[in-house]
Amino acid sequence: MDVGLKREIEAKVHAGERLSRADGEALYASDELAWLGELAHSVRVRKNGDATYFNVNRHLNLTNVCAASCAYCSFQRKPGEVDAYTMRIEEAVRLARAMEPAGITELHIVNGLHPTLPWRYYPRSLRELSKALPGVALKAFTATEIHWFEKISGLPAEEILDELIDAGLESLTGGGAEIFDWEVRQHIVGHETHWEDWSRIHRLAHSKGLRTPATMLYGHIEQPRHRVDHVLRLRELQDETGGFVVFIPLRFQHDAAGDPRNRLMNQPMATGAEALKTFAVSRLLFDNVDHIKCFWVMHGLTTAQLALNFGADDLDGSVVEYKITHDADGFGTPDTMTREDLLEVIRDAGFRPVERDTRYRVIREFDGPDSTRRDLPQEINA
Repeated sequence: MDVGLKREIEAKVHAGERLSRADGEALYASDELAWLGELAHSVRVRKNGDATYFNVNRHLNLTNVCAASCAYCSFQRKPGEVDAYTMRIEEAVRLARAMEPAGITELHIVNGLHPTLPWRYYPRSLRELSKALPGVALKAFTATEIHWFEKISGLPAEEILDELIDAGLESLTGGGAEIFDWEVRQHIVGHETHWEDWSRIHRLAHSKGLRTPATMLYGHIEQPRHRVDHVLRLRELQDETGGFVVFIPLRFQHDAAGDPRNRLMNQPMATGAEALKTFAVSRLLFDNVDHIKCFWVMHGLTTAQLALNFGADDLDGSVVEYKITHDADGFGTPDTMTREDLLEVIRDAGFRPVERDTRYRVIREFDGPDSTRRDLPQEINA
């Protein structure tokens, strides 16, 4: 990177000034990974001190039957396939109740776009899960699913969200975003929910008091400029609504079993260095969101720990089972992390663990590796 541009970007970051599209593309073009990490870490510490957030959650997928055939997804099944499934609501409740002894605070629910399940199945599921786990936040459905519910019910998203909120919905999930730029999106997405509808639904959710995550699937056929464009669209929406609580870069994963549904298997997976660069640039560009999450299941624990020094301040949760992209332990990554495991991982990386709820309200703070140290946020942005 040109020395003058480098100093200009540094000055902007330290003054809390917003970086431009050109700045973002220049950051991705830089091969000075340590410098990028240092710059992103300064923002991370300014916003969150030495805290690293986590929650104790579980994932529940009510059905893997899906009308879409996204190029990156090994989870979806077509009706009639041997391993296609759809849970009865009673079964979902039974599984959810079995998770309760772990002290979970969040149930994360994402599903396929089932072509024949009636719309009423979904609010009924939430209502029964909410009754079964009254102290657990229901974080459920992508914007893509809400758009699908519009199609199968004939109702507008506003009415759909109202009914889901009444049934216990506390947050949408951030999925379905992938890469927004049509140049890439048309080759990887097999459904009809693109930027216009994804942003419309999150904007509506924010207007109803929901606070939601936003994601980006990177490391497949996109270029760095597409990642920059993706973040800047979200940043602009955040300027409007203030409703995003966290941004989550998700690394595209090969399927461990070589499932042909995953049609991007011929693309090399992003390296650890590319992942760290993505976290750093995301932290530097996305100046109006407080948190950057590293979903450890899709990055591995070592990269996740390093990401905490490259802008990330959240490691997600205990998870237990994640079916959407691949069987995690096929890549040497555990599929279960207890609260104690997460405390150890965070402390080992040099940070202070903070357990949070779905809205990033603090549940409990723990001592870090040095019990006498507590670095607090030093936010300078307006």
